[in-house]
Amino acid sequence: MSALRTRLQQAARLVGLDPAALRDITRGLPRFARDARSYHAAHGGRGPFPLKPSSLYPIVTDWRESAGLANGHYFHQDLWAARRIHARRPSRHVDIGSRIDGFVAHLLVFMPVEVVDIRPLESKLEGLTFVQSDATTLDRFPSGSVESLSSLHAVEHFGLGRYGDPIDPDGWQKAMRSLARILAPGGRLYFSVPMGRQRLVFNAHRIFSPRTVLDTFTSAGLSLVSFAAVDDAGDLVENADPAHFEAAHHACGLFELGR
Repeated sequence: MSALRTRLQQAARLVGLDPAALRDITRGLPRFARDARSYHAAHGGRGPFPLKPSSLYPIVTDWRESAGLANGHYFHQDLWAARRIHARRPSRHVDIGSRIDGFVAHLLVFMPVEVVDIRPLESKLEGLTFVQSDATTLDRFPSGSVESLSSLHAVEHFGLGRYGDPIDPDGWQKAMRSLARILAPGGRLYFSVPMGRQRLVFNAHRIFSPRTVLDTFTSAGLSLVSFAAVDDAGDLVENADPAHFEAAHHACGLFELGR
């Protein structure tokens, strides 16, 4: 039975379905139906907002969630990098592929940001300059020209085709070397990727050994300024030892690098 369940879960993932999410939705439908009946009875046809068949839009898992999450990769990495950039207050910041509605939004509170991504961006926002370009080359930036630079949870995807980019098994390495090339002397690069037992999860992402990241950047002339990590439990570990995360399952390495 367990073998059959595993095969069914694998088949669901192949067609883009999350077996756990499907299970949660199925379990939540009876509660939704009960709540809908209660609302209809309490409304009684009085006033606005009657419940009609066209009104139904089942949201069946939120009632079990907490008020919010102050943990996980994106929560911690966005604050970690934004706080460091705010403390240094560079005159210019360039970001490669990080989330616009997360980290970049944090920075726009106190400074303009230039964003590079292979995907288009239709939104127009004061302080945000967008360039649609291939981040594996960064050929529009002269060497040593960027004082403050970031790429958070992006490089693990490069070359896998997930975001419409060309298939390139070396895309991650080309991007890291390009980041190192354009960083100015005395500048800072804030960089994060999934970290732990090194492996490919195609076409979602790569998970890097900390040593792979450090070796790639140091060979390109950068040095490690500070290191933190979000561990497998989703908690931030400041002033961490990269070697302690070699055996992690799916942690997040937060690398502050300089030239």
